[in-house]
Amino acid sequence: MFFTLTRQNTINREFKSNLNIFFLSIKMAKFSVTKRSFLLPKYKVVTGTRLYVTNTTFLLENKMFADKKSSLDITRTENNQTNDSLSSSFFKHIVNLTLNFGPQHPAAHGVLRLVLELDGEYIVNADPHIGLLHRGTEKLLEYKTYMQGLPYFDRLDYVSMMAQEHAFSLAVESLLSIEVPLRAKMIRVLFCELTRLLNHLLAVTTHAIDVGALTPMLWGFEEREKLMEFYERVSGARFHANYIRPGGVVSDLPLGLLDDIYSFASQFMYRINEIEDLLSANRIWKQRLVGVGAVSKEFALQNAFSGVMLRSVGVCWDLRRTLPYDGYENLEFAIPVGRFGDSYDRYLLRMEEMRQSVKIIFQALDRLSQTEMLEIDPNIFSFYRLQNAKYVAPSRSFLKYSMESLIHHFKLYSEGVLIPQNEVYIPVESPKGEFGVHLVSNGTNKPERCRIRAPGFFHLQALVTMAQGVMLPDLVTLIGTLDVVFGEIDR
Repeated sequence: MFFTLTRQNTINREFKSNLNIFFLSIKMAKFSVTKRSFLLPKYKVVTGTRLYVTNTTFLLENKMFADKKSSLDITRTENNQTNDSLSSSFFKHIVNLTLNFGPQHPAAHGVLRLVLELDGEYIVNADPHIGLLHRGTEKLLEYKTYMQGLPYFDRLDYVSMMAQEHAFSLAVESLLSIEVPLRAKMIRVLFCELTRLLNHLLAVTTHAIDVGALTPMLWGFEEREKLMEFYERVSGARFHANYIRPGGVVSDLPLGLLDDIYSFASQFMYRINEIEDLLSANRIWKQRLVGVGAVSKEFALQNAFSGVMLRSVGVCWDLRRTLPYDGYENLEFAIPVGRFGDSYDRYLLRMEEMRQSVKIIFQALDRLSQTEMLEIDPNIFSFYRLQNAKYVAPSRSFLKYSMESLIHHFKLYSEGVLIPQNEVYIPVESPKGEFGVHLVSNGTNKPERCRIRAPGFFHLQALVTMAQGVMLPDLVTLIGTLDVVFGEIDR
C-alpha cells in the first residue's frame, strides 16, 4: 500500500525524525475501514503513491509512477501558498514497506510467519519466523519408551504419517538387529506408496488453489477420502495411524482390502490425467509457475535439498534406489528428474511420481497375494510381524490360554524393550524428501537421544534466497512448491 501525505501546518524547526518515528505514528493511529485511510494528527493521508519525505513541509501528488527514472515535481505548501519546484537542498527517500505474511494467511500452510520487506510489489527480503507449532518432540521422546514414542511421528508431517512411522521403526529394528518378514515389508511398501499419493494430491491441489484453480482440489480430495478409508480399515484412524511398528505392522490386512486397493489404483490413473489436462497446458498455470523459484544444481546441493526439490535440478537421487530398504530393491519403478529446477518442473515431478507409486502398488499387491497362499501355523505369530515375543507383543487371542504370552504382553507394554547401547541413522524417502531418524540407545527402555531430520526444514531455509526479487503474488507459488508442513519443521 502506498501513501500520499500532506502536511497541514507549517513547522519552523527542521524535520529531524527519521522514518521509524513515522511508522510508529502509523501503528498508533486509528485505521478506518470504511474511509480506507489513516487518521493521523497534523497529517492527511491518501492512498495511491509512493512515500517521499523531505526535510521540511511537503506535498505528494497522487500520480502513477510508471517510470522510476522520470523527474517528479514535489511541491510544498506553506501558509496555504504554493511555491516553485523543490530546490536541490531537499532530499527524498523511497521507503520499503514491511509486511507480515501469515501465520493467518491461507497460503502460509498453517503457522508460517514471513516478515517481508517490499519495494513496491517486489520482495527485497523475506525473514521466516518458525516455531509456532513447536512441541518439543525430540525431548519428549527421551522420556518415552520406544513403543510410546512411535505415535509422536504421526504428528510431525501430518500429511505423510506412515512414512515417518516407517523411519522410526527401521531405526529401532536396526538397533535390535532384527529382520521383519516379507509380508510385513510388502504391507509397509504398499502403505508408504499410498501415503505418497496422499501427500502429492494435497500438495498439487492446494498449490493449485493458492494460484487460483479450484477444481483440482475438489477432484483430488475425493481421491484422498478413499485413501484415508484404507488407513482407517487397517488402523482404525484416518490420520494418526500408529500402524507400522518395530517388528512389522500392528495387524494383518482385513479381508477384501487388497481387492479394493486394486480397484482404486486401476481408476486412479484417470484422475491424474484429468488433473493434468486441466493444469499442465493451462496458460495461467504456466505463467504463474514457469521460471518461478528456479534454483541451480549447486544451490540445491549446498542447501541440503532432497526429494522432489533435489530431483527438479537434474540430480537422480532417490533413497528407494540409492539406499534401498524393505524390498524396494526388488521392485521396478522409474525416478523422474527435472531440468530447470523451477516450480513447474516440481509440479510435473509430483504428478509423475504418483504414476510411479501406482506402479509400485500393483507390484506390492501381486507379492502380497502370493504370500497369502503360504500356510500359516496357528500356534505361532502370523507373517505380518516378527515371530519373537521378546520384541513384538503377542496376539491378544493368545492371552487367555497362554501364561507366557500374558507375561510378554505385560512386560512389553509396561516396561518396553531394552535395547543395547548403540546409535544409528536411518533415512527413508518420504514424499517430501529425506526423512531421517538418528537414534541413540543407552541400554535402557528409552532412547538417550532422538534427532529427526525433517526435509521441509532445509527447503524452507532456502526460501530467503529464492524469494528475493520476485513479486509478492509469486511468494504464494514458492511456498506451495516447497510443500512444507510445519509439524516436522517446528517439531
